[in-house]
Amino acid sequence: MRTLYTEQLDQLSTGLAEMCGLAEDAMDQATEALLQADLPLARKVQSTRPVFDGLAAQCEEQAFALLALQAPVAGDLRQIVSGIQIVADLKRMGALAAHIAKVAERNHPEHALPEEVGGHVAEMGRIAVALADAAREVLVTHDPQRARGLQAEDDAMDDLHRHLLTVLMDREWRHGVGTAVDVTLLGRFYERFADHAVQVARRVVFLATGEMPDQIVDHELL
Repeated sequence: MRTLYTEQLDQLSTGLAEMCGLAEDAMDQATEALLQADLPLARKVQSTRPVFDGLAAQCEEQAFALLALQAPVAGDLRQIVSGIQIVADLKRMGALAAHIAKVAERNHPEHALPEEVGGHVAEMGRIAVALADAAREVLVTHDPQRARGLQAEDDAMDDLHRHLLTVLMDREWRHGVGTAVDVTLLGRFYERFADHAVQVARRVVFLATGEMPDQIVDHELL
């Protein structure tokens, strides 16, 4: 019985890592679609949502079944409860990547990004993908030290986001209100994606150590 229980916990961890990998791929492809005005790729990102939602439902079902049937305690309970919370973060990451792809689709065949902000957004995309990859790693290893290290990359994302906003507020901005709105939203999508990746890592710290990291706060995109 214990062997089966352990296998079920491992399946939950594997499912979460798979979801995180999908979010990473979606963000990578969404950024490419945005930078290259690639309509087929933008649509491909959006078409993965049913697969993502199916994995999320499967992970949630596994977690609730373990709670109901196994009455876990201590570390096992932390892993299951954290898993349910992590599913929510990963679902938001997938949705945010789809939002970025949607902006690329809506502006096609034109590029959504003016030249002066393209480099900033490309770097935000790189950091977002790197954070998702790191989050996937810690979901597999449950390494709290590695999980804590994600904060530095998130700080870099926050710096880029602030700089992007200063560009938009500059009096020299000449691309109109509609483009400014798109770029503002895109900056927000990247920032929130990074925040959710860091939240995943913080929850891994909790499930691995029992210590509640600072700033675990559930945010919904406004």
